[in-house]
Amino acid sequence: MKISFILITFCFSFYCCSQNNAHSYYQIKEDYNKIIQDLSRYYIYLNDKNVDFDCIKNRYSKKIHQLKNNLEKTLFFEYLLDEFYDSHLILNISTNNSYRLHSPLYVTIKDNKVFVENVWVSQIENADTNIIGAEILKLNGINFKNAINNFPTECNNKNQKEVKEWIANKIISGRYNQPRILTLKLKNDKIITLDVDKIKIRKETNLLSSYTVNNIGVIKINNSLGNNNLINAFDIELDKLFNTKALILDLRNTVDGGNTYVARAIMGRFIDKELPYQKHVSKEQYGNNPTIVQSWLEFVSPRGKQYKKPIIVIVGRWTGSMGEGLAIGLDGMQRAKIVGTEMERLAGSMKSFYFKNRNYGYRIAIDKLFHVNGIVRENYIPWYYVKQQNSKFKDDVLSKALQLLD
Repeated sequence: MKISFILITFCFSFYCCSQNNAHSYYQIKEDYNKIIQDLSRYYIYLNDKNVDFDCIKNRYSKKIHQLKNNLEKTLFFEYLLDEFYDSHLILNISTNNSYRLHSPLYVTIKDNKVFVENVWVSQIENADTNIIGAEILKLNGINFKNAINNFPTECNNKNQKEVKEWIANKIISGRYNQPRILTLKLKNDKIITLDVDKIKIRKETNLLSSYTVNNIGVIKINNSLGNNNLINAFDIELDKLFNTKALILDLRNTVDGGNTYVARAIMGRFIDKELPYQKHVSKEQYGNNPTIVQSWLEFVSPRGKQYKKPIIVIVGRWTGSMGEGLAIGLDGMQRAKIVGTEMERLAGSMKSFYFKNRNYGYRIAIDKLFHVNGIVRENYIPWYYVKQQNSKFKDDVLSKALQLLD
């Protein structure tokens, strides 16, 4: 009797476990189909990416039955999106094993080698060595080329420069739970070790900060373009600077982007008539009918008392998303000169989508965004380009802006 009871209990447990596994597989399969369908239908850059979408669908569908826990399931979707080497295409959740969205360094590929191109000098407190132009040899003791090859994507072309550079910067951003010890060869051939996690990023407590230099006002946005309270704070500071001879708007710490409500409110203080500031291009399809491309201009209306003096906007690799839109908008309205380097190049206008069986979702670019002159936003380069030469507390971009105004 006791043996029978044990046997029945074992069979029941096995049955329940099988049922749970089948239910879990069904749910992850349903969510996988949802994200693939949304990418197919809404991702405006799908046909622009050098990635084999059929490879993604084939490889990732076969991985579903291997996923054992929530961590593996989250990383499964994270890596799937990473196949498109698009920093704007992300899950709205992360794990300790996830890759960060950015780092205080930006690297580029030249002659199949990886070099430090930019350092977030405007936000770093302990930049005591000039690492601009340094070659990255290793990450955590591993040859950096091998680290690129081992990055967990399977269907993009890691030999393509654009893909390799995106992956290199993702590796520098690193996983939250792993160190980032870089072995660098400086321009003078000296080999040094840099612990990226020991770079101190200045923590800003205010939405913005302002000061004057030679009767030139400077307003710095502290990564707050997504906070609607910034509008009132901006109005207060701009009104204080109304008697200055010019204004510098510092957007180099807008790495997380923002929203158009805030950006249009800021731009509205600098114009006296309605003007277009960016162009949208999207696609529309219903059922099996043809896909139709549509486009339109987005306008800004005047708001409050207009600041009429000259304006310079300074930007860099950590000017992201709505920060980029604000820069190209003021440029397109011929209301400001733009000074700096390439921006973060976060592509498109985003929309949030959600899984059916998970309490998180993902963002997909549904529109391409353009400068009013026709340049796609992520390809915009400031007319007054400042190549970074030094990362030791020297602010070449701000110096150039002050020089132009003087």
